[in-house]
Amino acid sequence: MLLGIDIGTSSTKAVLVTSEGEVIDSAVRTHSVSMPQPGWFEQDADEIWWADFKALSNKLLRDRNPSSLAGICISGLGPCLLVADEAGVPLRPAILYGVDTRSTEEIKELNERYGEDAILARCGSPLTTQAVGPKILWVQRHEPSTWSRVRRFFMANSYIVWRLTGEYVLDHSSASQCDPLYDIERTTWAEDWAEEVGKHLEYPALLWPQEIAGTVLDSVSQETGIPSGTPVAVGTIDAWSEALGAGVRNIGDAMVMYGTTMFFVDVVDRPYRDRHLWNTVGTFPGTWTLAGGMATSGAIISWFEELTATDINELLQEASAVPPGSDGLLVLPYFSGERTPLFDPEARGVIAGLTLGHSRGALTRALLEGTAYGVRNNLEAFTNAGAKISRLVAVGGGTSGDLWPQIVSDVTGQMQHLPTVGIGAAYGDAYLAGLATEKFDLSTDWTRISKTIMPDTSTTRRYDQLFSLYKLLYAVTVDVNHTLAEIGREIGRDSTPSF
Repeated sequence: MLLGIDIGTSSTKAVLVTSEGEVIDSAVRTHSVSMPQPGWFEQDADEIWWADFKALSNKLLRDRNPSSLAGICISGLGPCLLVADEAGVPLRPAILYGVDTRSTEEIKELNERYGEDAILARCGSPLTTQAVGPKILWVQRHEPSTWSRVRRFFMANSYIVWRLTGEYVLDHSSASQCDPLYDIERTTWAEDWAEEVGKHLEYPALLWPQEIAGTVLDSVSQETGIPSGTPVAVGTIDAWSEALGAGVRNIGDAMVMYGTTMFFVDVVDRPYRDRHLWNTVGTFPGTWTLAGGMATSGAIISWFEELTATDINELLQEASAVPPGSDGLLVLPYFSGERTPLFDPEARGVIAGLTLGHSRGALTRALLEGTAYGVRNNLEAFTNAGAKISRLVAVGGGTSGDLWPQIVSDVTGQMQHLPTVGIGAAYGDAYLAGLATEKFDLSTDWTRISKTIMPDTSTTRRYDQLFSLYKLLYAVTVDVNHTLAEIGREIGRDSTPSF
């Protein structure tokens, strides 16, 4: 058996799989995100990450022969920053990925110090709220008493690996998102910048996701239900693990992940450097990826579900009765700022064209279409960067219904392939555990496609027109929305939704 566990934004998922890819069992545990201030997103590493891991590993391994567990692997939300002392004890909650926008001033400072062009050339990506380096600098500046005790830092997967094995490691793919601390050409820490930014930090050893970090310690075997000595793979950030589990591994393969946020991973033939996307090291040596992400997608639908006190299935049924174009409504889905390709944490949501005659169903469909325009904006950014997408695989909870994926295909003109196994990153983790323990090699492919969504060409003209208006709407409202964001902060409120 191979155990994969993924720690996500709003839940942790676990799956037990055979070496042939057959799912034996799975389990889910939900959790929350803390928002102590507008624009801040945090999670407690012990109360959420470690507690979820223990609960799920015990649940799946209970009443099973422990000797048949060949290996485990963990992925997690990221890139995140969890600072810890020299013993690996967390000193504050983890600061989450790009949805946390507290480090904007530190981004400006690092850009001025090293130069935006130099950072892009060395690290492969522009500095954004997704980057770990500015978050490290933020802790130094705003929590000096905490920083004085900081010696190590973790992400979700590396923290669980540390708790299980005592090994202080990080995978290359995650490290390449610690801008400006990692050199993407040399695939190693950028020692001079890392020392200047991190000061007294001890940086983790770098390994690839499918390498063995260590084995489970006797001291944690009983509380996790995992036999001591079980091999633990390094793992990686959830989106990259999910892409692997969905069979996205060849040049031109791309993944769109429908979740609380939307994420994109495209396998490319070399390091690309584009100011509108993230360029990272791939899952395996000698591979690279271009990545993008929307700050909100499924979170907007959850917000509307809560706002209207209406079940999601009822909302989707009403939306499906509304024709493409949502009766003249147009939504900018920037309810929590926007990541790629705008890199605008001050962006805000807009609902344009609203009249007294619009129904709840029209609003629901407009929200779905707004996220689809965001997908198209990102896919066009990949093409503009020089990358080619020859196959698009759709994964995540949002693919469980037909309406949303169909709207995305219609808006983008892209065919989407949906895998049979929809468990997500945890399935990719189990695959990495199998590679790490040499139960198979990369020639083994677990992926099976259950459905292919074709774009409806009858909607092309309407959606092309609305997409042009979508881009124009952002341009003409950006200054107003930035001012509104500032006003919201001044009065202690923000339009950012909770996850």
